[in-house]
Amino acid sequence: MLIDIKSEGDIGVAVISGEIDSKTAPKAQETLMPVIEKFNKFVMDMTQVTFLSSAGLRMLLLIYRQATAKDGRVVLVGLSDEINDTMTMTGFLKFFVVADYLQNGIEALA
Repeated sequence: MLIDIKSEGDIGVAVISGEIDSKTAPKAQETLMPVIEKFNKFVMDMTQVTFLSSAGLRMLLLIYRQATAKDGRVVLVGLSDEINDTMTMTGFLKFFVVADYLQNGIEALA
């Protein structure tokens, strides 16, 4: 798993690629939490995420809680059909704004 952090003005952007599972979720959380602290608005581009386990869902929930605790918002971009279905069935999708493309996600927070 790789995470590239950048910013678009006052919006933090994380481009994630690979699998988010029990082995990689702790590192993802460790990398992303400081970004949530810095930016109230946060986009996670998951276009290149190929797998999301329950540990990945837990990490997303922690990011959501951290963001909303400081009146922030999180947008998920480019979810695969499989990840979208999993998040819908588990109820996780209702916590996030979802966009198909990175630019749409940034615009949703602007």
